[in-house]
Amino acid sequence: MATRTRRSQRRTEALSRESIVEAAVELLDATGAGGLTFRTLTERLATGPGAIYWHVANKDELLGAATDAVVTAALAIAPTESPGSPQDEIRTVALGLFDAIEDHPWLATQLATQLSRSPSGPVTQRIVESIGRRVRMLGVPESSWFTATSALVHYVLGAAGQNAANSRVGTLHADRAEFLDNTATAWEELDPDDYPFIRAVAHQIREHDDREQFLAGIDFILTGVTATHPPEGQAYTSPAT
Repeated sequence: MATRTRRSQRRTEALSRESIVEAAVELLDATGAGGLTFRTLTERLATGPGAIYWHVANKDELLGAATDAVVTAALAIAPTESPGSPQDEIRTVALGLFDAIEDHPWLATQLATQLSRSPSGPVTQRIVESIGRRVRMLGVPESSWFTATSALVHYVLGAAGQNAANSRVGTLHADRAEFLDNTATAWEELDPDDYPFIRAVAHQIREHDDREQFLAGIDFILTGVTATHPPEGQAYTSPAT
């Protein structure tokens, strides 16, 4: 009995929570959330389900841990030792999340789930803290911290998630250039009386850069935040005046 207990302890120690989460991320990348089961995970790790349950109680906890691991890695790219301006750091954080969502097709759905169901969970806290502390560095009045940070968080996750979805659709049908060209052509052929704006911008679809477009949105929000919520002691000037 003592020998069996020692072997079980050694097996549990060798199979760490970190290695389980790492394997889960690999499975999620390959098969999506639907393909992540404890059975497939035990096969990948060449172990029994009991060893996994020792570290992770259920699939929801495993998905949460995988999401947290990817987000933590994405946020770790933000500068710490040689920080730039708050605007630059916000762009860096935003691009880190953008790239993570692009690289992990399952992540956008899990992030939406985390933010809606577990706003007090670690994933939401990490993202809000990482962006919020830099909003504070902009000199925005404290009364506007939450609103400004929420606007940025929702834009980053929404725009990055939509971009990742668009990329997958484009990959399914054709290469990106061909997909964008087909879309632009379809827009150009719309009725000019019903869709004058869409026809006017259709040609811009063909060669736009997703990352540049994403960062442009960040800059629009930052410009609005700093214009409408200037640092304490600075007067707000309406754009209309």
